Amino acid sequence: MTEVLLVHPGGPFWRNKDIGAWSIPKGEYGTGENPEEVARREFLEELGIEVTNEVFPLGEVRQRSGKTIMAFAAEIDVDVQTIRSNTFEIEWPPRSGRRQVFPEVDRAQWFDLASARSKIIEGQKGLLDRLERGFGKAAKRSGFTRLPRD
Repeated sequence: MTEVLLVHPGGPFWRNKDIGAWSIPKGEYGTGENPEEVARREFLEELGIEVTNEVFPLGEVRQRSGKTIMAFAAEIDVDVQTIRSNTFEIEWPPRSGRRQVFPEVDRAQWFDLASARSKIIEGQKGLLDRLERGFGKAAKRSGFTRLPRD
C-alpha cells in the first residue's frame, strides 16, 4: 500500500485545523539553487531527518496563493514520533507585545492515499495523483518539496 508522509503546520493559526490543513514538507528556494538539494535541506529542517536515497520528481502544482510547488518523492521510512522541527517566532497573541516561539511543523503522520486526500491542502492534491500513478502499489513514499520565491 502506498503511503504519504504529511506534516501539520505549527503555530497558533493552525492549532485547531485538520482537514485541508496538512502539507508535504516544503520551503523556499531562490534563483540558481538546485530544487532537489533544497528539498533535501528543507526535509531535514522541518523533520530533523536527512534524505540520502534517490528522489523522484513529481512535477509542479500551483496553489491558490499563486505559489508554485515543485515536489519530489522518495522511498523512506520515518518514525513520526522522532521528528524535530526548526522554529519561528511571532508576536502572540496579536498586539500583545509578547513574542513566542513555535515549531514550523508540530507533527507528521503517514496516511494512505485516500486519507491524505482529505487532509492535504487543496492545491497539493494533484501531487497525490501523480504519486499514485508514478509508483502504484509501492512501499512507503514521502513527497517533499519547496516553494520558489515569487
